[in-house]
This record gives sequence, structure tokens and C-alpha cells, in this order.
Amino acid sequence: MKKQRLEVGLLILGMVFLQGARAQDSSDESPRLVRVSDSVFRTVHRPGAANSNVIVTGEGLIVVDGTCRGDGNPEWLKQELDRLYDVPVKYVILSHDHEDHICGLQVFDDTAVTVSHARTREHIVREGRNTSVPDVVFQDEMEIHLGGKRLVLYYFGPTHSNNLIQVHFPEEGVLIAPDIARAERSLALPDFRDADIDGLIDTLAILAKLDDVELVVPGHWGPTTQQSLLEYRDYVVALRDRVLEEMKAGASIEEILERVTLDEYADYGNFDIWFRANLISMWDKMYRYREPNLEDSGDYQTAYPIGFSVGVTGMGSNQ
Repeated sequence: MKKQRLEVGLLILGMVFLQGARAQDSSDESPRLVRVSDSVFRTVHRPGAANSNVIVTGEGLIVVDGTCRGDGNPEWLKQELDRLYDVPVKYVILSHDHEDHICGLQVFDDTAVTVSHARTREHIVREGRNTSVPDVVFQDEMEIHLGGKRLVLYYFGPTHSNNLIQVHFPEEGVLIAPDIARAERSLALPDFRDADIDGLIDTLAILAKLDDVELVVPGHWGPTTQQSLLEYRDYVVALRDRVLEEMKAGASIEEILERVTLDEYADYGNFDIWFRANLISMWDKMYRYREPNLEDSGDYQTAYPIGFSVGVTGMGSNQ
């Protein structure tokens, strides 16, 4: 009976909610489930809201992430899944600790085991995030087997945050890669304040070459491809290298803001609204990454001030 109801639920979703794999969110904010692959669905509601994903199996459901920003929140999702399926949510996977992506997922605690990276749990407990506290944590890689389906959870080190993971469903060619991917030719992050630049660059290259991937589900908006990972990597590398070149030549942040325009990437999505913050936060990262040669002044703190705000030129003053 449960299997029959599950199959009927899949059929209903396939007929009513099926959209093209590359379709972007419309202006319709009514919550709904959109099919990504045979067994994977994405919650769509407020345009641009963080994605919540559901993997359907005959023995239970797996939820990856959730957000409170919009009507398609975990409370709505729980009710919808209860309506459609006669099997419970068995696992909840938290991609990282940023609350926008994991808010409210404690509603599944009655049936589900919550899984995350070990560092994610540390952040959640310390910050008191509004989400489920993970029951099971891992370090580098973990597999979840349910209903004959296999998910692989990867951690490649600090990237967008120091605890972000990716969720791979090889059987159906789906990679869930929150906040490290976005639609083709688009900036994926508003800024780099919580990022590890080298780790981000390296992991984008790894994910772009990962086998058994046909669609990439980003943290926001609709599915994309592995090509978008390479395109974003190219942008991050170019921005890092240009900023470092200017800093090595002694340029101040004001001069860098004038000189580094990266016009060749101006057609990227979100460029107009995010590039300035990307540039300033990249400079901030590189300011802490490198140590220039000590000048004749001999005063270490004068040569290497702990920090100075935008609006103060030069390296010789901390005022």
C-alpha cells in the first residue's frame, strides 16, 4: 500500500509540477515542488529563496536544507510531504551552518536523523541557530543508503564557509551544491567574508570534473551545469590575481576600486549589484593573506597595521 501511494505521489508531482530542468523561478510565490530528476524535487516559492531539496525513496524521504524566507518553509514542506507520501522523512542533511539555508528544519526531528559536517554542528550549537542540531556528523565523506538509493556527502575543506558540504546522487546525475554554484555565468556569492579563497577555487575545479553529474542544484534559483562551476572559478581566480597584482604594486584600496573593473565579466548575473562587495572583501582577504616587504621605517605595526577602513589611503598609517 505504501509503495503504491509513493508511486502515485511521484506521478502526481511529475504531471502537475514538472518543469524543464533549467527553468528559473517565476514571480509566483505560492510554494510548490518542482521535479529536478526522477527522485529529486526542489521547493520553489519566493524567487531567489534558498533551495530545499527532497529525495524520494520507497522507504523514506531525505530533505536537504530548508529556509524560513518565504511560504515554502519547512513547516509547509512537512505538511506537503505528509500529504503526498505514506513514508516519513528519514534524514535531514544540513549543507552548512548559514541559517538562511537550514532554518526551521527541527520540524522533522520526530522522524528524521539530522546529518552535517562536524564543524557545522559546532557553529549551530555555538550560535544557537534556528534549526535541528545534527545527530550524526562526518569529516571528509559519508554515504547514506535508503530505499536502494545512495547519496554521497563530500567535504573538500573550507570554501564558501569552513563547513560547507556537497550532496551527490550519482544514480540520477544530480549534484546539490549550495552557495558554491549559481546559474551559468553568474556571481555565486555577494561577498567573500566567510570564504577561504584557495579552497573555493580548488573545490570548484573538483566539482566541475566530478563524474556522474548531469545537473547541479545551487543554493538559490534553478538547476545549472558543471560548466557554471568552471565559469565562476575563472572569475574568482581573475579577481584574486588582479587584486594581488595591485597590492604588490602598493595600491591602496581606493586605487584598487578604481583600477580593477573586470569588465570582461560584466555580463555575469549579479555583477552590477555584487561586484563592489566582491572586490572589497577579496582585498580584505588578500590583506590578511600576504605580508609585504618591511620598509625602512622598521616599525612593524606601522608597516603592517592590523587593519584600516575604506577611505584611508596608504600602508603607512593606522589613523
